[in-house]
Amino acid sequence: MHRKEDALEYHSRGRKGKIEVVPTKPLVSQIDLSLAYTPGVADPCLAIQADEDMSWEYTARGNLVAVISNGTAVLGLGDIGAAAGKPVMEGKACLFKKFADIDVFDLEINEKDPDKLVEIIASLEPTFGGINLEDISAPACFEVEEKLRARMRIPVFHDDQHGTAIISGAGMLNAVELAEKKLDQLKLVVSGAGAGAIACVEFFIQLGVKRENVVLCDSKGVLHRGRTDLNKHKQKLAIPDDGRRTLADAMVGADMFMGLSVANTVKPEWLKTMGPRPIIFALANPDPEISYPDAIAARPDALVATGRSDYPNQVNNVLGFPYIFRGALDCRATGVSEAMKLAAAHALSELTREPVPDSVIMAYGGKALKMGPDYFIPKPFDPRVLWWVAPAVAKAAMESGVARIQFDIAEYREKLMSKGSNAAYSIMRTIGKEARREPKRIVFPHAANPRLLRAVQQIVDEGIAKPILVGRPAEIEKLCEELSLDLLSTGAEIVDPRATLNQAYVDRLYDLRQRKGLTRFAAQSLAQKSDYYAALMVDRGDADGMVSGLRLNYPDTVRPPLEIFGLQPGAKVAVGMYMMVLQNSVKFFGDTVFNIDPDAETLANITLQMADSVQSFGVVPRIAMISYSNFGTVHHPEVTKIRKALEIVRAARPELEIDGEMQPEIALDAEKRQQYFPFSRLTRAANTLVFSSLAAGNAAYQTLKVLGGAGAMGPILLGVSRPCAALQNNVTVDEIVNMTAYVVLKAQQSSKAPPTA
Repeated sequence: MHRKEDALEYHSRGRKGKIEVVPTKPLVSQIDLSLAYTPGVADPCLAIQADEDMSWEYTARGNLVAVISNGTAVLGLGDIGAAAGKPVMEGKACLFKKFADIDVFDLEINEKDPDKLVEIIASLEPTFGGINLEDISAPACFEVEEKLRARMRIPVFHDDQHGTAIISGAGMLNAVELAEKKLDQLKLVVSGAGAGAIACVEFFIQLGVKRENVVLCDSKGVLHRGRTDLNKHKQKLAIPDDGRRTLADAMVGADMFMGLSVANTVKPEWLKTMGPRPIIFALANPDPEISYPDAIAARPDALVATGRSDYPNQVNNVLGFPYIFRGALDCRATGVSEAMKLAAAHALSELTREPVPDSVIMAYGGKALKMGPDYFIPKPFDPRVLWWVAPAVAKAAMESGVARIQFDIAEYREKLMSKGSNAAYSIMRTIGKEARREPKRIVFPHAANPRLLRAVQQIVDEGIAKPILVGRPAEIEKLCEELSLDLLSTGAEIVDPRATLNQAYVDRLYDLRQRKGLTRFAAQSLAQKSDYYAALMVDRGDADGMVSGLRLNYPDTVRPPLEIFGLQPGAKVAVGMYMMVLQNSVKFFGDTVFNIDPDAETLANITLQMADSVQSFGVVPRIAMISYSNFGTVHHPEVTKIRKALEIVRAARPELEIDGEMQPEIALDAEKRQQYFPFSRLTRAANTLVFSSLAAGNAAYQTLKVLGGAGAMGPILLGVSRPCAALQNNVTVDEIVNMTAYVVLKAQQSSKAPPTA
């Protein structure tokens, strides 16, 4: 629980509140000001006057949503007024920005009359691409949304109604499957008959629940047709008077309970009267109708969801509204159709069935997540929701006739994945897809490591590789049990080099190293060490690739594969390359690990190896040879070395897009490069940066990582003759999985020739 003082200090420190407006265009010169305001601004104004749809091109409208409330039903606080609701609306704005990069103006309107509120909001249409109604009390919220949807040609979405409906609908689809029930036979009981409850029921009916199988209860009991106190919204869902009066009566024999009312309205014994494998959605916040522990204790066979983040299966609206608006804005929808809401629910349902990235698993305690009783709704911080839900919504908008523009959904999905850190995910997703086509045997030394075992679990779940774990079986089995991992029963095997001396491995190691100071006795000792044993397995064909790291320092990690595998044909040196993941792009840096001061020939070889590797990621390399000089501005032996390396690379691979020497600013700023060096052969910002020394490359990637907030994936080991990855000690589980997929891909591409004797 938070402290009141902490919450108040959080909102008041520094710049007050939680949001600010930041210009997206330069404003540093008189020319900038003349374009941003008078006289230059007149040109887009006149263009919009001639064609109002041009406002989507020349203003921020296409990425701007209004979060609007009159403060009459704020969270669990009730009618606290428009001004008091503003912190909540600012918080909603933060969620839009964080999860879907959507800008928001929050508008708190001091008006309770529904008709006047409609007039005010409708008049704002030219400003926004969409309207998110928030915390407006029932029944006014129904009337306000209905009238606005009829009048406005932009999406109007009351999140309190539809957001909960969409997320709980997705959860219901999965829970019904897990419980082996059928939607058209599902008996549903609902506690609560406000805006959210009614919207959920109507949405569930669209998903396949039969209206006659639904019973709602408000504070006075069952909604039946004998009651004379029901408004028109409640009357639509009233059942024939069959004698049931209380919530307890309604729950007898029910398949599913959903609560959108108040805390502690359900007693544990009532759950015992429900049908087999009951579905319990207790969504009152902050305290549910029945707590998760009490529900499970009363019915251990139940599938339970709440609105709380500290228990499994949280129904959280942040899984819906940012991505629904993202898809709606990007196709310039004129509204939110029922098809769009259904598409969002089905997309969330389907996403739950996909393997879960470790970054999500670690954010939620480190326990493996698979669709089942503890996981049938996606987690709010799962980044994949963006490119699952938004494209589904946009596709439904286009198909249901509410989109102003049409586009290719597959390309749109890839574009969303390429945003920020998603770019690396997109690249690795492609490699993972290729790896799954033909999984290879990958050996992991020093396998008794929690991070490594969590990674191997994900590797097995996704079918990326056939893992071989090198270590002591008892130690590995104990860790798997403690971590709730089932990888040993689903595809991974253990090899203990200490249990049996493999004489063939000893002989091979001795043959390779006898003239480099290694005695047979030493070879016998080394061959039983985890990392040497793993490398010898690959060398002898007993494994297809190797992923090491996490335990030793980096020189000790790379020594066994370098000594046993050697360099691949054409490689002068081994190379360490990092994939640097920035907010809106991915860059490749090298060499960052091995070569302290390469000569021109070696630098050229490094460049060619990096180009080939970048291409293997499905990325067209645009290579900049980095220096402190720009195209001859400095004369120095180090600069001359770079120029000579460039000549060698161009002679060997004339088709490569490469240039240099150049400073990082010129390499990465295409406009500035075109302005000052229009002769450069680079057509866009460089994505592959080759540094002339280890000091420069290592310093650059670490500085960008620490000060620039970039993610650093690697080092990606190039030049070694067999497929392998040598990772740093602080590597994450996701990086282990990604690098394993990369090693599998390399194993697929490698020669099928037998190992050399």
